[in-house]
Amino acid sequence: MQDVLIIAEAGVNHNGSLEMAKQMALAAKNAGADVVKYQTAVPELVVSKFAPKAEYQKAQTGDGESQLEMIRRLHFDFEGHRQLKEYCDSIGIQYLSAAFDLPSVEFLKELDLPFFKIPSGEITNLPYLEAVAAAQKPVVLSTGMSTLPEIEDALSVLEDGGCPGVTLLHCNTEYPTPYEDANLLAMLELADQFGVPVGLSDHTPGWECDVAAAALGAVVIEKHFTLDKTLPGPDHKASLDVPELTAMIKAVRHTQAALGTGRKAVTASEAKNKPIARKSIVAAKAIKKGEIFTAENLTTKRPGDGVSPMRWHEVLGLEAKRDFAEDEPIEL
Repeated sequence: MQDVLIIAEAGVNHNGSLEMAKQMALAAKNAGADVVKYQTAVPELVVSKFAPKAEYQKAQTGDGESQLEMIRRLHFDFEGHRQLKEYCDSIGIQYLSAAFDLPSVEFLKELDLPFFKIPSGEITNLPYLEAVAAAQKPVVLSTGMSTLPEIEDALSVLEDGGCPGVTLLHCNTEYPTPYEDANLLAMLELADQFGVPVGLSDHTPGWECDVAAAALGAVVIEKHFTLDKTLPGPDHKASLDVPELTAMIKAVRHTQAALGTGRKAVTASEAKNKPIARKSIVAAKAIKKGEIFTAENLTTKRPGDGVSPMRWHEVLGLEAKRDFAEDEPIEL
């Protein structure tokens, strides 16, 4: 079983600061994440000047500016991303970013990333899907707000365009996601319907769902994190802080290790305890040679290195071949 790939989603929680973005990369590495992920966009190509903010964005950043104005504050240019990737390479964590427009897709192709991450909002964007597929790299596709037919259509576009493989992430695109809407079992439906690896892009407030997803067989888990939940910005309050991210990753790793092989067998760690925890047939009181073994003069006690109690009815009625002291394991 391959290790769960854990993507620490920095997103725009760097608030447009390249220095903070680097700090987040180092924090993600130290927390044990495999990948730190950002967002790459040319704001004017993503959002019209008339586009309203989402309700969760208004709740965290107010409604005194447009969505475009907010996004402009939260993104840095391609050169900033190039420097960020170089920094991630230097500290030993995989850089990743989700593109939100076609120039950003083309820019990320230049960085030769191991796979592309498609955010939920682009799953019905045909030109975008075709551009990503043309990179002929594996894709991790988030499916928030999506129906099964929409997912099927997106998969067809990617496959037809030359994408060598897709991992689907079950996702709910509400920040934070109410637990009753997380619907983790839908991850299993995606695997069953499409026959591809699956995972979770989690926006719930805690990290219980990430552990549950690992137990359900997720191969990728993506989770937003922040250096400080009190910072201004749309996503900080729906993100884990660094200690929480660290605890989540440790719990996911432990959960995956605990899943085991799926076959019931005695493990090496417990084998040594069998004689200590199990019992043998012993003399309940002193028994003389020639006496008949009965339920009155026999009992079962630890350790379990003698005659097994599973032979109880076989032993009853036999003749003692020698004297046995009280508590002494019998011999046949």
